[in-house]
Amino acid sequence: MKEMQKETTDSTHYGEFGGQYIPETLMTELNNVAKAYDKYKDDPDFNKELHDLLNNYANRPSLLYYAEKMTKDLGGAKVYLKREDLNHTGAHKINNVIGQALLAKRMGKTRLIAETGAGQHGVATATIAALFGMECEVFMGKMDTERQKLNVYRMQLLGAKVHPVTSGSMVLKDAVNAALQEWTTRIDDTFYVMGSAVGPYPFPRMVHDFQSVISKEAKAQILEAEGKLPDAVVACVGGGSNAIGSFANFIDDKDVKLYGAEAAGKGVDTDQTAATVERGTTGVFHGMKSLFLQDKFGQIDKVYSISAGLDYPGVGPEHAQLAELKRAKYVGITDDEAVNAFEYIAKTEGIVAAIESCHALAYVMKLAPTMNKDQIIICTLSGRGDKDVASIAKYRGVDIDE
Repeated sequence: MKEMQKETTDSTHYGEFGGQYIPETLMTELNNVAKAYDKYKDDPDFNKELHDLLNNYANRPSLLYYAEKMTKDLGGAKVYLKREDLNHTGAHKINNVIGQALLAKRMGKTRLIAETGAGQHGVATATIAALFGMECEVFMGKMDTERQKLNVYRMQLLGAKVHPVTSGSMVLKDAVNAALQEWTTRIDDTFYVMGSAVGPYPFPRMVHDFQSVISKEAKAQILEAEGKLPDAVVACVGGGSNAIGSFANFIDDKDVKLYGAEAAGKGVDTDQTAATVERGTTGVFHGMKSLFLQDKFGQIDKVYSISAGLDYPGVGPEHAQLAELKRAKYVGITDDEAVNAFEYIAKTEGIVAAIESCHALAYVMKLAPTMNKDQIIICTLSGRGDKDVASIAKYRGVDIDE
């Protein structure tokens, strides 16, 4: 299929990154989505319904929790946790899904499709499809369906059809491929709900906007609690949706340092990693120009992480720009470090956090002791860790499925 790129404009790009590198069969529909979003994003009725669902269905605003025991134990900066794990469905994904599903309704669509890695985006999409009375089909790498069996069943319970994807490495990037291919075959009644801040324009922009509620709330909450802005904001990064939401309202606050924790897997310098910003190079994949892990022939490389939600070979174009501008710093966290953080936050604060979020927590455990006691870190807990308990137990040599 011939692919087209829309002419570069400020609205479709983040510096040199972003754009629309897509098959001709999708260009018209993608432009329809962009036009609809431009029409409704400032529409009072649309935003009233969006905010009503966020507050009265998704359980927003989410808590900004002072982790007092963790703070005292680490002996440095005050640590606050933005508790997206307390949202309905257990993750930040619901914020973006509500927004995109409302847009789909306004466009007259009756069927939602989505990709998912750890399963939380798939669960959120299935949840809203059930609420809105829409069909739902979710594409998930076969490897991820096996390590996230709980979320597969949750999606099916909610009425969604889950397609295990057996192509490629059978992980998140392959699920995105399958979902995009499916969209080309049935665009009349179908809306593709992109789960991360990736893909062709307008998806990165929509995800940024719908997830920015995280930092909008966090900013107001920390000002009320401490009377000042945080010194640092930390969030995990795969494609980058919870991180861009956590950063959005702090980007212009130059004294607030932004840190994205990537999945280093077995190590940034090994071939079993997903540390895109640290190891990646500029390329084109999944409809966007961004940073990707590529082999010497320019092909997308295999990636690895214990986290099904972070083993993506690229990063959203806005994150690529933030890294290039040095506005945000991206750091690799290994499986061992993330698992240690998973156990640490459970025993210290009584919180079972998603293994994705524990990559961010692991960096906070390094960062906080280097800071003064009057400084503040906000770390986003992107989701809860129920889905990860079996795989972490297995990592520690305990099989709880028997």
